[in-house]
Formats: sequence, C-alpha cells, structure tokens
Amino acid sequence: MPSVSPVPPSSHDSVVVALRAAGCVFAEDEAELIRATARTPAETAAMVERRVAGLPLELVVGWAEFRGLRITVDPGVFVPRRRTEFLVEQALARAPGAGVVVDLCCGSGAVGAALAAGLGRVELHAADIDPAAVRCARGNVAAAGGHVHQGDLFDALPGDLRGRVGILAANVPYVPSDEIGLLPLEARAHEPLVALDGGTDGLDVLRRVAAGAPRWLAPGGCVLVETSRDQAPTALDAFERNGLAAHLAVSEELYAHVVIGVAP
Repeated sequence: MPSVSPVPPSSHDSVVVALRAAGCVFAEDEAELIRATARTPAETAAMVERRVAGLPLELVVGWAEFRGLRITVDPGVFVPRRRTEFLVEQALARAPGAGVVVDLCCGSGAVGAALAAGLGRVELHAADIDPAAVRCARGNVAAAGGHVHQGDLFDALPGDLRGRVGILAANVPYVPSDEIGLLPLEARAHEPLVALDGGTDGLDVLRRVAAGAPRWLAPGGCVLVETSRDQAPTALDAFERNGLAAHLAVSEELYAHVVIGVAP
C-alpha cells in the first residue's frame, strides 16, 4: 500500500477516508470491522495505523471469519481464505457421519474448527509443522475438544489414528516456488513461507499427502486437498496412483478447486 498519513479516526467516516487513501478496496467494510473490534478510540487509531502500514486486516483485528466462526489469527500464521470454505462444504457433504477428523497443515485450525462445528460430536486432530500455527490452532479448536500436534505431516499424528480417519483435510501449500514473488505483498510479507511454497510445481506436499493418506483413512474415508485449476490433473493422478478413487470438485464462484480421494 502507498505511504499515507492516516486521518485521525474520530468517526466512522474518517476511518473510511484513511483506509481508502491507503488503497483499501473495501474501506467501508474494513472500517466496520475495525470499529466493531476496537474497545477504545485509541485502539481504533492504532488499528487504522497498522492497516494503513500494510498489515493484513485479519492480523489488525486479530481474527478472520470462516464459515460463520470467528477464528483467531496470530502474527506469522496463515490467514484462512474464503475459498477454503468450499473444501469444508465438500467434506461435510461426502462424510456427514465422520467420527474422526484430521486437519493436516492446519495453520490457524480454521478447517478443523469448521468441520467440528458442522459434524457435532467428533474426535478432532489438527497438525502443523510450524510452532506458531500449533499455538494458534490450539485456541481455535479448544471448543470442539480438538487435539493439536506439531510435526511434519503424518509424523505428527498419534499412531492409533491409522485406519480410523473419516475426513482428512489437508490445506497444503501449493504455490510453485518461483511464483511466490507474484503473490500479494500481504501474503509474502506476513505469512510463513512454509504455508505457501509447494515446491517446483507446487505439488510436493500434496504428493506426500496422497502417498500417506491410504494408511490413515478408514474404509470409505476421504482426503480433500485444495489446489489450482492447472494443477488439478496432476493432483488427481497422484491420488489415483496411491489407490484412491479421485475426482475434482470446483466452485466457480470462489475459484476453488478441491481434489477428493476416497479410500476403498
């Protein structure tokens, strides 16, 4: 965002003016969120200043809305995207009776929290390699009685989950390494590289999930991974090569592409 001097936020209009001058496209909506979150005029002013300086709105207010839930987002943690709600919708539609859910590459834990909210009584496990994400996710899944583990993909999970998982959601990094520089500055500057960089073609982590998932899924259980339109054919092939019945779900509205694999 361009460097501007924020207007003192003594009113809603002045907050909007400051945000609009800084290049915020949805200045009205952002102003509403800031003023609804801030407890004092001084806190409002501080939030506006941070937003004008380029901090993502979710980090300014400390939370993101995800499927109607208020998900806490700490500095240095991947911010949940609205398009990922489509992954949750697909999981709930395909396994409405799942009793064991795993949120792999969980980041803030938004996907796991949303799945637990949709399923009701469920055994929820989330995992991430990033300690900051693990700390953040613990707070977000606590209401569902969720357990959060730190480690590299399946290495983080308790062994007694093998063969029991009804839904395995893995919001893996899938940006090709040489395209990281093309991402919006907010992502590049404030989100962890490990949550964005998917390797040479963006599918390194997805392939590892596809290879490991069959050992953890219950019969008929499903694994769901978000990817891009161009990557989808290769991702489908990776699932099929590992014995999963695979297909692609697409939301044109959200520009979301989810590869779904079902265990025999």
